[in-house]
Amino acid sequence: MRTHALHVDDGARLHVTVYGREDAEVTLLLAHCWTADEQDWHYQVRHLLATYGPDLRLVTWDARGHGRSDVAPERDCTVPRLARDLGQVVDTFATEGPLVLAGHSIGGMTIMALPEVRPDVVERVAGLVLVATSSGGLDTVTLGFPEMGPLLRRQLPRVLATRARLLTRSERRRTPSIERWVVNQILMGTPLRLRDAGLVVDQLVSCAPATMSGFYRDLMGHERTEGLKAYAGVPTTVMVGSADVLTPPSHARRLASAIDGARLLVLPGAGHYLPLERDEAVSAELVAAVDRARAGA
Repeated sequence: MRTHALHVDDGARLHVTVYGREDAEVTLLLAHCWTADEQDWHYQVRHLLATYGPDLRLVTWDARGHGRSDVAPERDCTVPRLARDLGQVVDTFATEGPLVLAGHSIGGMTIMALPEVRPDVVERVAGLVLVATSSGGLDTVTLGFPEMGPLLRRQLPRVLATRARLLTRSERRRTPSIERWVVNQILMGTPLRLRDAGLVVDQLVSCAPATMSGFYRDLMGHERTEGLKAYAGVPTTVMVGSADVLTPPSHARRLASAIDGARLLVLPGAGHYLPLERDEAVSAELVAAVDRARAGA
């Protein structure tokens, strides 16, 4: 394992972690969820390392405005900007060979924006795993509260961003009541593992206010269903939890139907954080995608 500081074209610094041989047949890149960081995938990284050792090139990173990457101003908190960053991660750490891309939530949306900004990267994609994500229509989501959903959807990012501006991180860690409510009631399904919920709460507490408000604004206009035609024929799995109220099963069905040949998996009882809640199922799909890409390499 090696960690890197990658400075992308606008000068922003991204924290990147790379595993495996530089000359491995296939590179798998894992793009994490909004307000999270590369630890979103920690179960999958462990499983993949146990399965392939150094024979898989595996890349994770903290998206701009998240984790150990640079804080981003609101104007740069957009899905196309994340897609350009992903392209530069590929340019630096996966210069040759087929790619398997996996994205959770906004990470999946980042992959959906690649045809707009980096069609050359799309041409190398040999497999996709899209986890708890959406190709558009997020401005209609009710978060499981049919009557007050639209108000809640608008206010929650503002409340979290305001807390981040007014309170220090240590103060929020001492009293994470709102963050804990969001995790327990909106982000995660059943059964709820406390260690996983604790990780997501800490990621929310650690998130910069501009990351919350900037990406929220951009996500309300996210619509990339038509562009998914660029992935026609790419072996694709779309995964969703039956209890996901952020990117619900109806969004997963729409997404899967837009990619010719895509396979849809609905996981009973799970919420939005499938890499944590259903880690074994997600890991199995990543292994299957890598094996297919290796067989075709």
